[in-house]
Amino acid sequence: MPIPFAVLLLIPLTYLSAALMPRARLVPVGPQQPIAPVAAGVAVLLSLVAAALLVVNGPVSGLVHVGALPLSAGPFALSLRLDAVTVVMLLLVNSIGLVILRFSRRYLDGEPMQARYFRSFLATLVAVSLLVITNNLGVLALAWTASSITVHQLLEFYADRPSALIAAHKKFLIARVADLAIIGAFALLFKALGTLEIDVVLARATEWTTAAETPALVKIAGVMLAAGVVLRSAQLPFHGWLIQVMEAPTPVSALLHAGIVNIGGFIMIRLSGLMGQLDAAQLLLVVVGTLTATLAALVMMTRVSVKVALAWSTCAQMGFMLLECGLGAYSLALLHLVAHSLYKAHAFLSSGRTVEAYLRRNMTTAMPWSTRTWLVGGGAALLLLTAATVAFGLHTSGEPTLLIMSFILALALAPALARAVVARDRSTLPLLGAAVALSLVYAAGHWAMGLIVAPVAASEVTVIASAAVVVVAFAVLFVVQAAALTAPRGPFARGFYPACFAGFYLDEVFTRLTFRVWPPSPERRAARMSASRERAMADVSA
Repeated sequence: MPIPFAVLLLIPLTYLSAALMPRARLVPVGPQQPIAPVAAGVAVLLSLVAAALLVVNGPVSGLVHVGALPLSAGPFALSLRLDAVTVVMLLLVNSIGLVILRFSRRYLDGEPMQARYFRSFLATLVAVSLLVITNNLGVLALAWTASSITVHQLLEFYADRPSALIAAHKKFLIARVADLAIIGAFALLFKALGTLEIDVVLARATEWTTAAETPALVKIAGVMLAAGVVLRSAQLPFHGWLIQVMEAPTPVSALLHAGIVNIGGFIMIRLSGLMGQLDAAQLLLVVVGTLTATLAALVMMTRVSVKVALAWSTCAQMGFMLLECGLGAYSLALLHLVAHSLYKAHAFLSSGRTVEAYLRRNMTTAMPWSTRTWLVGGGAALLLLTAATVAFGLHTSGEPTLLIMSFILALALAPALARAVVARDRSTLPLLGAAVALSLVYAAGHWAMGLIVAPVAASEVTVIASAAVVVVAFAVLFVVQAAALTAPRGPFARGFYPACFAGFYLDEVFTRLTFRVWPPSPERRAARMSASRERAMADVSA
């Protein structure tokens, strides 16, 4: 077995061996170090070794052999892939896993179900790390399903909270429907191409120079895969569970928002060479991602709970990430994935300081908004966009995706520009300078990620349709926010606020449908979990 493959396989095997340890090693008494953070630390070191091997030997992919025998069974094969995307994701997943596991030991100190928690957490890391390193779509689908099931156990950790059990129940149903779509998509790919090896699929995709050359089964598979990713990424109207699982332990929220919910974006990035050939699938990602990002941003305006606001933020960010994938900006999507994961892990694990900062910000007197303020801010944003277009040579025939993203960024900077110009508020100048510096860092990150994931050029029709959807949606978002903040007690804001606060009632409709298909039984689940908790307490006492 090649050394790179051995290093990659050791990562999930390290987590698996730790998960199978006895309770005394998972939750030791006294100063002894628990095994879970140790396993994560070893995984981080192995990820660094994999990065070094990539630099020395270059990318490698292929079947794992035991002697001369390949580990393959039909479409399922133990095939591994070491490239730049693999290394970035391994370092991200294992580093965040290490931080959360160290935090969990203090957070759950004295909890009788700690051993069960650590086993489920480590099992999740087994599945996610296997998902990252595999080169086979069949194994990827199985690992994704396994990660969903192990996270389900973590979401039901507090059995005495019916709302948490109901939210986990809704997520379980959505994930199973997504599994059907994803497995169906991979089955169609296997029928059309005769393989599920990712490198072979991507190589075949480069042979299709026009839409007419792309097999019909592959086009259908792309739409089904995009639909499965939409379901798994908590996009509207399938988002309610993500907002309602806040009753799970804080480390579980950090794992979910910083890692698990990002998997859909990673799959799109991994298959960018294929998805870029499928216009219908890309347009689906653009439409759903844009609507989710804009509507979730409006709902966030009404949130008073910091953790709930963070959950809605994740929903919006996932929409934005899928939007980037649909536009073919896969390098931006990878940068977004890394930045969002790090931010959400920090935000949830330091939620106490986040709440304090939120309260301090709300206690300060904000500048009153006016129509003139927003007009000046919008005008300054358009001037900034024009300047960036001229300076960087952005135009619709070159990189239309960057032009669209620059438009969104300009609208995001409009409030800060308005404060600086209209109110002559000097305190906003450092904020504006930080925003400009962050934009430059973002541009540098885009360049760096562009070396890892090449942009994918969509067809002209798809670009025009996507641009129209994005520009109209974000322009409407800007106008609606301006109207609501300019006259917060006016008739528009008073009429619009209840719908925003209720999330436009989308989750209520979906919840009723879910309960008709498979009604939850939180009482029975709570009884089983309580029995497990009592047995765990007896083991601790013994």
